[in-house]
Amino acid sequence: MLELTHVIAGPVAGRVLAAHGAEVLHVGAAHLPALPGLWADTGLGKRSAHVDLRTQAGRDTLWRLIGQADVFLQSYRPGALAGLGFTAERLAEARPGIVVAELNAYGWDGPWAGRRGFDSLVQLASGIAAEAAVDGPRPLPAQSLDHGTGWLTAAAIMTALRRRALEGGSHRVRLSLARTGLWLDSLGREEGSAGELDVSGLLTRTGRTTHVRVPGELPGAPPYWASAAPEPGGDEARFGG
Repeated sequence: MLELTHVIAGPVAGRVLAAHGAEVLHVGAAHLPALPGLWADTGLGKRSAHVDLRTQAGRDTLWRLIGQADVFLQSYRPGALAGLGFTAERLAEARPGIVVAELNAYGWDGPWAGRRGFDSLVQLASGIAAEAAVDGPRPLPAQSLDHGTGWLTAAAIMTALRRRALEGGSHRVRLSLARTGLWLDSLGREEGSAGELDVSGLLTRTGRTTHVRVPGELPGAPPYWASAAPEPGGDEARFGG
């Protein structure tokens, strides 16, 4: 599986699939912002390579990797990869049978489809954040749309792989933070407050860590991560590492 994602939603999807046995190669670039705290949480079980898609050599490397991948997951800003020629249609031509999974903020149709965004902005725009609104500055809300969309993306990819095994063909799945928010909001709300939590005593530099185990498991195949998060860009851009 090729994972071209950043921050939370896409990396969570890759982390889930890595726990269920996928060989996940995260493809980033040295010039992109690093988020070491998030990567320590979402990079479990993956390998990480840097490929500069601004160069022809980098794009050639990505096409080579696509030719070996079962899944291509991306959460770049709308149109960014398509502008470099990496459309779902071209990927299916280059690698028949591939599953292409795409994430964005505001959905794939309508006037906001091309907008950039992230979890907190979508919560604000959709009204979800209004429930706990206060006057004056406050911390960003919990990134429930990111994490929820990541888990739903992993489920959608596994569903597409099962369908491919039964019917053949290439498949495409598309998810958005806004759609996840609408679904979560439709479930209703519990009364009360989450309360306050002082995390100052929990903060530490990355070192020996523990992690909540993957919820649920498939019969005969308990999920696990074979490794901690690697050094970003520390692996070769190839599978079978």
